[in-house]
Amino acid sequence: MKLSVIICTHNPHPGYLRRTLDALKAQTLQREQWELLFIDNGSKEHLAESWDLSWHPHARHIREDELGVTPARLRGIRESQSELLVMVDDDNILRFDFLVNAVEISNAYPFLGAWGASIEGEFEHQVPHWLKPHLHTLAVRAVNRDYWSNYYPDHRSMPVGAGLCIRKSVAVAHARALATRPASVKLDRKGSSLVSGGDIDLAMTAYDCGLGTGVFQRLQITHIIPKARMTVDYLCRLLEGIEYSTHLLRHQRNPNYCPLEENSKSKRWFRAYQVWRLPEPTRSFVQAENRGLARAKAEIAAKPTGI
Repeated sequence: MKLSVIICTHNPHPGYLRRTLDALKAQTLQREQWELLFIDNGSKEHLAESWDLSWHPHARHIREDELGVTPARLRGIRESQSELLVMVDDDNILRFDFLVNAVEISNAYPFLGAWGASIEGEFEHQVPHWLKPHLHTLAVRAVNRDYWSNYYPDHRSMPVGAGLCIRKSVAVAHARALATRPASVKLDRKGSSLVSGGDIDLAMTAYDCGLGTGVFQRLQITHIIPKARMTVDYLCRLLEGIEYSTHLLRHQRNPNYCPLEENSKSKRWFRAYQVWRLPEPTRSFVQAENRGLARAKAEIAAKPTGI
C-alpha cells in the first residue's frame, strides 16, 4: 500500500466526521493502494459499533484508551503498514485528489520528511473582524505557492497537524524521541485542554532525521470551524495554550533554552502599561499569551531538564 490515513478522534461531532469520511470515499487514489486507521481515542461510546468502515477494503477500527492526541497518533504510527502516513482530523475535508498528490510529492521530494496543505476554513458563523488576524491559530492557512526548507526558524515551511503527511521513518523516530522526553507527550490536546505543540514536534523530527519540511498548494483541505471556536474566550484559552506549549517544547528539545526575562522591574511595569493601553479584545489576547509564557517559565524553573 502507498499510504496510511490515520484519523484520531474523541467523541466526534457526527456531522463533521461523516463529511470527513465521505471525502475519503471520494479520493481518486484506488482504495486497494491505501489503508484507513480509525483511532477511537477513549470516546464515551465505542465508535466501532456506530461507524461502518466496510466500504474500505483496508480499514480498521482501533481503540486507544490513553486519552490525548499524541497517544492516539503514536498508536496509529505503530499500527500503520505503509511508508507514508497522512494525519486527518475528524473535522477535515480532503479534496478528492489529496491522497494522489501526497504520494506524488513523496516520490518527487525524497529530501522532505514531513509536509502539509493549504487549509481553508468553513465557518459556521460569520467571521468577526477581530478574529480575522488570528485565523492561523485555528489551523486556517492559505498556501499560495509551494515552499520547503530544512531551516527550523523558517516557519513558512512548517506544516500543521491537519492533513500532515509524514514518512513512516520520521514518525517512528518521533516515537523513539518521546521515550527520552516523556513530558512532550502532554504537549498536545487532551480532553478540553487547548495545549498544542505535538504536531509541530512531530514535523520537526524531520529535521532531526536530516530531512526538510514543506507546504504544497495542490494539497487542499477544508477545515470546519464551529461557532464555539469563534469567541474571545476560546481564542484566549487557545493563545495561552499555544504560548505555554511553544516554550516548553523548545526547552524539552533544547534544555539550554529559557524564555527571555525582563531584566528590570521598570521594564516589566512599562510592558504592563503598554498592554493596558491596547483596545479589546487585543488586550485580552496579549494577556492570555503572557499567562502562557508565565506558566512555561514557572514549569521550566521547577523542572530544569524539562523531563
